[in-house]
Amino acid sequence: MQIDDGTQLFLYQLVGTWGQLLFPKPWKEFRIWYDTHKAKGLKPFLDGMVTTGWYKKMGERIWTPWFIKFIHARGYFNIYTNLLHERAFSVSHRDAGVNYGKSAGPDSYLVDEKSFDINLLKMQSLHSLKWYDFCFKEVSPGRIVHSSDDLASVFHSVQKSRTILFVNLQQVSESIIRNLLCHFERLNIQNYVLLGPKSNFLLDLARRGYPVIDTDQFFDSIRLQNSINFDKSHEKLGKEIVVKAHVVRKSLELKYNTWVVDSDVIPLSSDSFLDSYDPANDFLLGKNFKLVFIRNSASALKFWVDNVLNKVVALVATLKTRGSIATEGNFVNLVEKLLEQKKTTFNRVDETDFSLNISFMDANQTSSRNEKKFAFWSPEMGSERIQKRLEEFAMWVVDSDLSCNAVVCHPS
Repeated sequence: MQIDDGTQLFLYQLVGTWGQLLFPKPWKEFRIWYDTHKAKGLKPFLDGMVTTGWYKKMGERIWTPWFIKFIHARGYFNIYTNLLHERAFSVSHRDAGVNYGKSAGPDSYLVDEKSFDINLLKMQSLHSLKWYDFCFKEVSPGRIVHSSDDLASVFHSVQKSRTILFVNLQQVSESIIRNLLCHFERLNIQNYVLLGPKSNFLLDLARRGYPVIDTDQFFDSIRLQNSINFDKSHEKLGKEIVVKAHVVRKSLELKYNTWVVDSDVIPLSSDSFLDSYDPANDFLLGKNFKLVFIRNSASALKFWVDNVLNKVVALVATLKTRGSIATEGNFVNLVEKLLEQKKTTFNRVDETDFSLNISFMDANQTSSRNEKKFAFWSPEMGSERIQKRLEEFAMWVVDSDLSCNAVVCHPS
């Protein structure tokens, strides 16, 4: 851990139980959570954490694994001090006893009234402090995009190799989304932004440090500038499509390669969303799951800025029935129609060439996973069926709290 000397306070997910100050509200929340999990016979196992081994050895004689599991499940952080010169507000003298075979001496020096270089009365706002996850990787809570003005800074913070992935959260269960995010963490995929309607779930994702676009507020900001209106039957779809079209345009203007996918897909490789699968075309559209790739190029940008927003609105309005909205009213099909209207070259790729369709295939066919980039499933499958299939393929990586079942750290 390296903290600069000017940082006296920071937030860190890993719990330090020595000298810990717990307030009544979070302690009560923890006790209720603990009692509930104990009653269900659950264990505080968290792969990748040394505390799992501690619990297997010591059982209920140690409560730290439980508290770490609770913090991880709720996405909470702890406030730490960095008082320099190995000073602290509380000191463990590490005397011989249960934890130490022989005395090891104090682990730090106690702050006293002579510590004039510390301003104990100064408290910064939480948003101005640095936040770190279990791997001591800095995270940025509160990245919620409400309008186009917020996009550039968020895109810059997540892009990798000049590439950005937009993930649609619409009409997908929370459990499927959280499982997808755990796969992102395992594979160290960080170049993504989540798009979804305003909800407590979206706010919770932002609180945990995920970059999100509030599609409701974002659409309202676009509608005011462009006089966009849909009738009630088209409003939900129109809002989703217009926001996607707008953020894609901004991404291309900032010279990023751009992916757009729904949440019904699991990446199987860390570079799944970095390379295109067709270097000859600027536009790649998926046949099976809703995948769009647009290469950063002058021709792609020219196509997209040429009144695409107005044309998207017009295309959505042509979907007359609920059936046509369900079958044709997705971003991939609308982009395809626009490309055909402009006679622009594109590739409608069959993702099964580089992906696994887990809807029906045998989970024991492990050889078929070699060199595959994605796993996907039929949009007709319900959440319970999806979870069961993902479990069979060892791709269900969340626990009963819908929290990742492992902490995976990557080299910085």
